[in-house]
Amino acid sequence: MAKYDLDTIRHSTAHLMAQAVNRLFKDHNPQFGIGPVIENGFYYDIDMDVKITDEDLEKIEKTMQEIIDEKLPIQRMVMSRDESVEFWKKKNQPLKVEVVSSIPATEEISMYQQGEFVDLCRGPHVENTGHLPKFFKLLHTAGAYWKGDSNNKMLQRIYAASFTTKKQLEDHLNFLEEAKKRDHRKLGKELELFHFESVAPASPFFMPKGASVYNELVSFMRRIYVKYGYDEVITPMLLDSELWHTSGHYAHYKENMYFSQVDKKEFALKPMNCPCHMLMFKHYKYSYRDLPMRYADFGRLHRYESAGAVAGLTRVRSFCQDDAHIFISLEGIEAEILKLMEMFFICYDHFGFKQIRVGLSTRPESKAGDDATWDIAESALKAALDKTGQTYHINEGDGAFYGPKIDIQISDAIGRWHQLGTIQLDFQLPDRFDLKYTNEEGKDVRPVVIHRALLGSLERFIGVYLEHVAGIFPFWLAPEQAVIVPVSTDKHLEFCKTLAAELKELGLRIKVDERNETMGYKTRQIQQSKVPFMLVVGDREMENKAVSIRAHGEQGSKNLTIAELKEAFLKLNEERIPAKLR
Repeated sequence: MAKYDLDTIRHSTAHLMAQAVNRLFKDHNPQFGIGPVIENGFYYDIDMDVKITDEDLEKIEKTMQEIIDEKLPIQRMVMSRDESVEFWKKKNQPLKVEVVSSIPATEEISMYQQGEFVDLCRGPHVENTGHLPKFFKLLHTAGAYWKGDSNNKMLQRIYAASFTTKKQLEDHLNFLEEAKKRDHRKLGKELELFHFESVAPASPFFMPKGASVYNELVSFMRRIYVKYGYDEVITPMLLDSELWHTSGHYAHYKENMYFSQVDKKEFALKPMNCPCHMLMFKHYKYSYRDLPMRYADFGRLHRYESAGAVAGLTRVRSFCQDDAHIFISLEGIEAEILKLMEMFFICYDHFGFKQIRVGLSTRPESKAGDDATWDIAESALKAALDKTGQTYHINEGDGAFYGPKIDIQISDAIGRWHQLGTIQLDFQLPDRFDLKYTNEEGKDVRPVVIHRALLGSLERFIGVYLEHVAGIFPFWLAPEQAVIVPVSTDKHLEFCKTLAAELKELGLRIKVDERNETMGYKTRQIQQSKVPFMLVVGDREMENKAVSIRAHGEQGSKNLTIAELKEAFLKLNEERIPAKLR
């Protein structure tokens, strides 16, 4: 297999799967769309009048193995565009006809034949099906609009994993199994954190436990804001569309916004906070002594995402960001970026994200502003990143049209990368809103705006973090930090209630399990709920004013006096503040 690279093997295995589908479902005239290679495998889009089931996937896999054993030669065929169109028409493959028809008439079209099956592809491919390794797995099916357009027909998409060795495939399948266990949608339901309702598509309902986590994250950010000089503001959600014309969002982002009529005028729910912050800065007159000015906003935002794009908490239509905008002089950019990077790394380290990627995105071809200003901005970002000692890569031409940016990705506990933090310089909005401040010479000059988010969308962060920790929150963030269990509700319940009240007075989140169930049942339930600690109270504990404490995931327990328990819990709760900021 060494002479074939992995992409070639995956391309050929996609054709192999399509051939197997064609054999098994030939009476249903399957229509084949596209079957590209993706990370860890491939997918194929198919239009057919029967739904492919999990049992069918097993049959398709078996047929794929049989075709490999047949060692069918794979031969390349070349036709003109028009010849290929006629070929696919005769094959009754309208999706292929559509694909080929979109190719310029001057281009040659290549196709590959193996046995009775022909597929459209640029190649290359293995020489015969016998050269394909049998280390693949058909994973699942999903609906997919043809060409990704919701106006087109919905097709069936089969996803598959494909590798060159058995170990690689097994490792990947184990990874998928672990990811499935950590799925935040599954955990959110099991832990009673959030759910969705049809009356508000892609807009989560946070239950009390989920709201507790949400609010603790907001409090965490507010504590950081105090240390780094941010002022929190509150801005309206519904604003006159004239504002969005001024900001440019109406022209470039209208399809993702929600509109309403108010007093016979068009208004829109805000999809971002920045235009509001521009108005707030413009409302008063400031000098260089007032800068940098840092506005933080936890306002609720609304953005329309297509039904096919939304996914649990990671892509929603109603959300909140730990959003901030910093108004600063051009000369002050480097120092401010240095503070921001320090702030970011303190935050990510506290949540246990140890692997971090930093990217610096530079000016795109279509940009606002002059090259001299861009030179200063890019140099300031680069100098600040150099001083952090953090390695970073350059994304040439990938900056926003209004300024360069820094994007930060984190790796979760099972090695998946997620975009979290972003720092964007903006010269465009200060111009659009005619923002000014007075410099040291008494002249009115433009500020630069830094758009900045650490966690990003709180909804998305909760989804990412929930999977990172597999639902096991640290003590300071857990919605229930401990459950107190009386051995006998008749004899020990009042003691437990009194203890719970004392712990709550210390700012701790404590529950008493009053259910009339066996200790074994309660223990299993509490372990499944992933509460950090279970505190058991029986006769001996009441007599000694103590508890038997058991940490989540541990088999054994130990005894602590009430005083020792309070001291231990208060110390653990101090972790709500990063060690570097205490």
